[in-house]
Amino acid sequence: MDSQKVDMFLMSNSKFFEAHHLNSIRETLLQMDDNKWSMLQTAQFKDPTTSIIVSLLAGSLGIDRFMIGDTGMGIGKLLTCGGFGIWAIVDWFLIMGATREKNMQTFQQLAH
Repeated sequence: MDSQKVDMFLMSNSKFFEAHHLNSIRETLLQMDDNKWSMLQTAQFKDPTTSIIVSLLAGSLGIDRFMIGDTGMGIGKLLTCGGFGIWAIVDWFLIMGATREKNMQTFQQLAH
């Protein structure tokens, strides 16, 4: 893969991933063939900023967890009203990292 394409991908999508994952993402992209590259460019990664906003507004309903694909945790938060409010508050600090981890899982599935 062309390093210029890889750098462009990282510049436009780095907010979707943890900083410590960026080097491994770069290495994976450099070794990727063109067929997988086109699939990766059309991938929709979840925005961590949107996740924190949803978590602040409706975290006690579990919508933030449903949004990133954590269905089990979303149901748990919904049934317990966000763990009686405690779980919802804890998620304010965790949801952005959880969103970036889900994005990394999506990237790894598409890359391999």
